[in-house]
Amino acid sequence: MQLNLANPSTGAMKVLDVDDEKILSNFYDMRMAQEVDGELMGDEFKGYVFKISGGNDKQGFPMMQGVLAATRVRILMQKGFCHYRQRRDGERKRKSVRGCIVGPDLSVLNLLVVKQGDADVPGLTDAESAQPARLGPKRANNIRKLFNLSKEDNVKEYVMSREVSQKNGKTTTKRPKIQRLITAKTLSRKRARVATKQAQRQKSLKEAAAYEALRQKRIQERKDRRSSRKSSRKE
Repeated sequence: MQLNLANPSTGAMKVLDVDDEKILSNFYDMRMAQEVDGELMGDEFKGYVFKISGGNDKQGFPMMQGVLAATRVRILMQKGFCHYRQRRDGERKRKSVRGCIVGPDLSVLNLLVVKQGDADVPGLTDAESAQPARLGPKRANNIRKLFNLSKEDNVKEYVMSREVSQKNGKTTTKRPKIQRLITAKTLSRKRARVATKQAQRQKSLKEAAAYEALRQKRIQERKDRRSSRKSSRKE
């Protein structure tokens, strides 16, 4: 079984290929989000605490939280379920997923470092394995919160960028599109939408009033014809 060890504090990841059944049997019958003592994997991880975050079986089906089974099951999924993306409104689909209980049929098991031990693990917790943050926040308010900006500051100057090398040897700078950024153009578009809605509402009210006036006119004309017929019969 392949154990993927991830350290969120450094962004590093280490892969272990474990064939010893004595070590793997310690994970059996455990569930996702359950914490595991790192000493079960060897003295190298003494004092460490790991959390099971997921995994895949030998056919590649992912583990799903909440499915209390150690086998693969078929679930009727809808919008909001993990491992499923809705294509049409109201669509439901039955898909195969692996239960959240660890078993011998898994080929990959993902573990997160919750508590670090006394000794550093090369490639996982040492300073050389620390990975810089490649991506930053994209939402305008989150960028302001990260850099302690005011509403008058230009958020575009603080978005994180990265250099990308192309095939011809040149490098280009890539920046993400800022989400929920309020500019003069967005405000003018909002005013235009509101004005369009108000104009449509006024038009609908005028048409409804004209229709009601025409209806009352036709009703009055019908009443007048009926009264004229009655008066002619009496004469």
